[in-house]
Amino acid sequence: MLSSAAQRSSTGSAAASAAAEFLTFRLGQEEYGIDILRVQEIRSYEQPTRMAHAPEFIKGVIDLRGVIVPIVDLRLKLHCATAEYTDFTVVIILNVGGTVLGAVVDAVADVVALPADAIKPAPQFQGQVDAAFVRGIATVDKRMLIVMDIESLLSSAEMGLVQSVAVA
Repeated sequence: MLSSAAQRSSTGSAAASAAAEFLTFRLGQEEYGIDILRVQEIRSYEQPTRMAHAPEFIKGVIDLRGVIVPIVDLRLKLHCATAEYTDFTVVIILNVGGTVLGAVVDAVADVVALPADAIKPAPQFQGQVDAAFVRGIATVDKRMLIVMDIESLLSSAEMGLVQSVAVA
């Protein structure tokens, strides 16, 4: 969330600061959105180097222009049905809390601008469904878009683990 000073200095107009842009991507049949400001680049999938004792959702690491980047398969992290890696499978390189990491997704769709009031709160479920990573739900051209809070997707313990893999 931007501070009021950052909002004033970023564009100077209230209308521009009320909307945010999200990169949309697919995991299985669902479409997700992530804050475009967290995205550094989008790359084709390449087999990462597996790290010993890493959780299943951490596929390994890649060397990205001299930076060792951990690769997280969001399908595994979110307990989605496993899909095959295809020509459309990509890695979204993200900056999350100062850590660079890659997120494997089935396909990238497009970038959409959503006003803050277009994102409705996600329903709260009792039981095993953890909606902590869901910022909200939006409708885009009659499609449901699950807007993710990528920073809360990985718990602080997991982020520490991802950082230790990146250093290893």
